Amino acid sequence: MRVNRILLSVPLVVVALVIQVSVLARLHLPGAVPDLLLLTVLGLAMVYGHVGGALIGFGAGLLADLAPPADHAAGRYALVLCVIGYLAGLVKPETGQIKSATGPMVVVVGAAIGSTLLYAGVGALVGDTAARHVGLTGLLFTAALYDLLLAPFVVPAVMFLARRADNDPLAETTSAANSPDISSGWLSSGTGLRIGGQRGGLKLKAARSRATRAGRIKGVKRL
Repeated sequence: MRVNRILLSVPLVVVALVIQVSVLARLHLPGAVPDLLLLTVLGLAMVYGHVGGALIGFGAGLLADLAPPADHAAGRYALVLCVIGYLAGLVKPETGQIKSATGPMVVVVGAAIGSTLLYAGVGALVGDTAARHVGLTGLLFTAALYDLLLAPFVVPAVMFLARRADNDPLAETTSAANSPDISSGWLSSGTGLRIGGQRGGLKLKAARSRATRAGRIKGVKRL
């Protein structure tokens, strides 16, 4: 991943985790807890693609596994968010911009349901049967509902910040200038080259005009 992506993703993930642990987890809502961390990973994955989404998801999930008051095996949520981030990154359009809100909302619902099922499945493999006692159907419904209600306030903002940071020409490297990714749009647009070409053309035109004027003056003197 590029340095500018890491510098943006780390603070967003940390802030989302802190808000989720200190605020959302203490609301005592029925069923599941609104997953702000999941929504942050989805927003970044739909801009950075499947590879970036998988890496960010793994790192975010690992932080959630280690952050108190985590009561499950380390690496469990990291696996879940890694898979979800990878799958969410596959829906990234070639142009890098999503024109309709329907697609992201479908991704949010699918990710909420998929992450809950995957988390419960991994828990069953390691002997954690808490999902059975709570009720898996209720968890799926409330997880999708809470995340869908929270998504319009989180996902667009995260995607905007990700695109803003990715399009920053000061954060680009030389190798990124030749890549077809959205982050190379500023460089591939030829802005600097066009300005230089225009300057060169203006200088050439000025030289030609001076030469023409000099020729005219010499011709007048000869007469």
